[in-house]
Amino acid sequence: MKRKISQAVTVATLLTSLAFSAQAIERTAGISPWGSDDEIGRLNLITAESQQKILSRISSGITYDLSVEYFIGMPSWQAAGDPHYRIWMTHTPQGTVTDDPMGVGSSMNEHVSYTGAAVSMYTHMGTHIDSLVHFGLDGKTWNGFSAAEHLGDRGWHMGGAENIPPLIARGVLIDVAAAKGLEMLPEGYRVTREDLIQALKQQNTTLHEGDIALIRTGRMKQYSDAQAYMTNPPGLGLAAARFLVEENGVMVVGADNLSLEAFPSELETDYVPVHTYLLAEQGTPIIELVFLEELSRDKVYEFAFIGGSLKLRGADAAPIRPIAIPLKRSLGNIDFGSTD
Repeated sequence: MKRKISQAVTVATLLTSLAFSAQAIERTAGISPWGSDDEIGRLNLITAESQQKILSRISSGITYDLSVEYFIGMPSWQAAGDPHYRIWMTHTPQGTVTDDPMGVGSSMNEHVSYTGAAVSMYTHMGTHIDSLVHFGLDGKTWNGFSAAEHLGDRGWHMGGAENIPPLIARGVLIDVAAAKGLEMLPEGYRVTREDLIQALKQQNTTLHEGDIALIRTGRMKQYSDAQAYMTNPPGLGLAAARFLVEENGVMVVGADNLSLEAFPSELETDYVPVHTYLLAEQGTPIIELVFLEELSRDKVYEFAFIGGSLKLRGADAAPIRPIAIPLKRSLGNIDFGSTD
């Protein structure tokens, strides 16, 4: 019996692999239904009406900060050749007494203390949102833009992070780790479509078109230890990504890990298939390194997601400082903030 089950699993795995391979051969960058000049993809689902609807459902003044701290030694992509986070002082109280950069004299500088700092960082560090030009397929990004035509020495002329609007939408936590009774998913675990369905069912939560879906793997528990956080993290699988976007109309996909997806790739033809699927094919922005531990602790699964990213002209990503404010649940569910 065990042998038959093993054979069935092997056949199922093979069929899935072949299906993914067939899809990979046909994969191309998507063309926007919002017009030839569209640079933000599914963020077009944000409207004045959708924002008002979500804000009207806020249940209290309780807020959750979904961003991480930036510090020297924080997790980053230095293994791929990208720079570490760096901060250095450009002015210090004693230095201004000595240098007198403002020309006001030592007496004034001793009386008025002055500090200033500068930072240097990779755009995909800390809590950040990817613009749609971050990854492409066959030389094309979302809506047919290309590096050959639209990328200059000072960044992208189309699709840059400066186009990302303020995000005010319904946010949904999908706590996969908690649904499995775990604090953190195992190393390299690939989140499946079934995992998402199970977690949503346990949470009594449904997805709607235009949602920002945030996947909790639990990996954020290791954020202060950069090496542990970055080593073989769990992440999203391609079928799970399709479930979110194609089956449920999700607008943005985020997670608490460094790279959203798990490695090694499911496809021989693409080393980052979830990124290229979401960004290039579907026009779906990605938010990474989202702090979800407090939402998980308090079992807050539905909230107003409010966040603004830095308007870095021509950039392929930008830091974002999102907050979550619990919502009144739909009729038939628990009403957050209710005293009944």
